[in-house]
Amino acid sequence: MEILSDSVPKALIKQRLDDSENIAAFKNLGKVAKIATSLFISAMSPLPILRYPDPRLHTVAKPVAKVETHHRQLSQAMLKTMYEAEGIGLAATQVDVHERLIVIDVSENRDQPLVLINPEIVWASAETRIGDEGCLSVPGIYDGVERSLAVKVESLDLDGQRQVLEAEGMLAVCIQHEMDHLMGKVFVEYLSPLKRNRIKTKMVKQKKDEEREAVR
Repeated sequence: MEILSDSVPKALIKQRLDDSENIAAFKNLGKVAKIATSLFISAMSPLPILRYPDPRLHTVAKPVAKVETHHRQLSQAMLKTMYEAEGIGLAATQVDVHERLIVIDVSENRDQPLVLINPEIVWASAETRIGDEGCLSVPGIYDGVERSLAVKVESLDLDGQRQVLEAEGMLAVCIQHEMDHLMGKVFVEYLSPLKRNRIKTKMVKQKKDEEREAVR
């Protein structure tokens, strides 16, 4: 997903440690883990992203029965792909893997990745807002979509453990956008049939132009 916005909300995670030495050790461990993850991701090749109106984008993703090694590998490859494409969210559907897994990073420094497996929105605010959205599967297209301002999501982490996330602002919008992909829905389907057809025509032409350039 791509979003046009001037502000990015930051997710805050609070953990209390009584011993100051433990705090320092915890911070150092976190830095090492981030560096190792960054090096691992950078060594991967990005995955091809399906483009609208590819019919595979309308496939409904299946729940992950058990979180296994290949899901961890997939999530890292998806993060690599998302970062290189300068997106803030990516669903497995968009890389032609039809399981319920999404990756997100709305942080300013691009260093707070989230992986949500089998995500389910258990609460959404009644208050909504229309904001411009973009999508890595529909490059160059932005338009207004109405979304809830806040959501509560239950999912599994990479260890298969249940996690609960309360999100608002851009993070909430991104979660809703990516979860639409898992249901086989692209954001342009919220638009009028006229706009949708114009976008489809533009995407088909763009793909043909790129294919012609590739054979030159």
